[in-house]
Amino acid sequence: MSREEYQVPNTGSGNSPAIGGGSFNATQRDFAGESGGGIIYYICGDCAVRVPLERDTPIRCQKCGARVLYKERTKRMVQFEAR
Repeated sequence: MSREEYQVPNTGSGNSPAIGGGSFNATQRDFAGESGGGIIYYICGDCAVRVPLERDTPIRCQKCGARVLYKERTKRMVQFEAR
């Protein structure tokens, strides 16, 4: 996908930092939602199943029991300026 074809995803909230230029940290972004207990999805390192985790949930795959989970790659376009 070329840079010109990319369309910014619209979440409907209107307060996206990519558009508005606001600042926030990763914790606020990852666990924003209902009373600080938002669900984040991870990929199991052994069986490649999508595992939903909340803040205080033990880090373990529900299917195979593995403890190696990888965070999903973002859907947003990430672009760096090189010189």
